[in-house]
Amino acid sequence: MRLLIDNALSPQIASLLREKGYDAIHVRDIDLQAAPDEDVFAEAERDDRVIVSADTDFGALLALRESVSPSFILFRKTTGVRPSVIASQLLDLLSRYRQEIDAGCILTVTNDLIRIRQLPIL
Repeated sequence: MRLLIDNALSPQIASLLREKGYDAIHVRDIDLQAAPDEDVFAEAERDDRVIVSADTDFGALLALRESVSPSFILFRKTTGVRPSVIASQLLDLLSRYRQEIDAGCILTVTNDLIRIRQLPIL
């Protein structure tokens, strides 16, 4: 599974995931840190990557386009949460929900809830 970590999350998350064998890049790795969300979305589509972010705009883009990909993992309430904690949560999610992510979904994570919406959102 290939992952694109958005600028709303730390680049350390991509590094930690790479250490665990995942193909993960941060938008800074490809000079998209200041790019509009549409450009980040297009890159994820082009490179077949799951978007991981704390920015809700990617869900809106998926809904507007009625797309079935890329999957989007949204971390809510991440202020003050260390990148290592988010990376650990993400590793667990990738293992537990691989089938749903592969099929196309928005996976929303809060402190006490995991919500999955299959794509497309109509």
